[in-house]
Amino acid sequence: MSDQPKIEAKNLDFYYGAKQALKSLNIACHPRKVTAIIGPSGCGKSTFIRTLNRMNDVVAGTRVAGDILVDGSSILGPKIDVVELRKRIGMVFQKPNPFPKSIFDNIAYGLRINGMAGSREHLEEVVEKSLVEAALWDEVKDRLKDNAFALSGGQQQRLCIARALAVEPEVILFDEPCSAIDPIATAKIEDLIERLKSTYTVVIVTHNMQQAARVSDYTAFLMLGELIEFDETKKIFTAPSQKMTEDYITGRFG
Repeated sequence: MSDQPKIEAKNLDFYYGAKQALKSLNIACHPRKVTAIIGPSGCGKSTFIRTLNRMNDVVAGTRVAGDILVDGSSILGPKIDVVELRKRIGMVFQKPNPFPKSIFDNIAYGLRINGMAGSREHLEEVVEKSLVEAALWDEVKDRLKDNAFALSGGQQQRLCIARALAVEPEVILFDEPCSAIDPIATAKIEDLIERLKSTYTVVIVTHNMQQAARVSDYTAFLMLGELIEFDETKKIFTAPSQKMTEDYITGRFG
């Protein structure tokens, strides 16, 4: 494993107005590994991963203290190009959110708005490569002109993953990517995450303990905005060092 984390939160505080949602978090996400963020509802999981590509910037009245480093450089300064940052750090949301366009145009969208489209031939190559990476190509290759809403929920979620991959990110954030889809589709997404980590750094928020145990290399357990424990997933789930972690994982609360 590389010594330098891909992403590092250092003494990270986050506020919605007067309410502090994250309290002095220190979490390192290593390259080509999956880091899971677990904890009960309202503990700050989604807030945390949305700080990693500054998605929280769009929420009025928020502020952040501490630092977030990507490849050792802070991403919180005023001079950071947030559009460029979100290209490097892609995000897949809880509910599939395809655009009301064709399957092809959903994937091509990010390339076009970022000036990466090139020739039609190049666009077709990237669309195919992204759909192959998202394990969706075989299911949609003859339907690329169909509206994305014609796909099933699980397929729509993989389409959104393909859309994120098309702009060649370095990191992919998943915010409870399986909570709105069925168990078969969930298994496909988990298999996909396992494959994606050979190329990308992956951070996943999940409320599903079993999922965290299956897909991640590292796990961070948050409670009321505080980091209770962060370690290799195997250790968190078999020999946690904190009683609170053990209680949560065994279902005594949460």
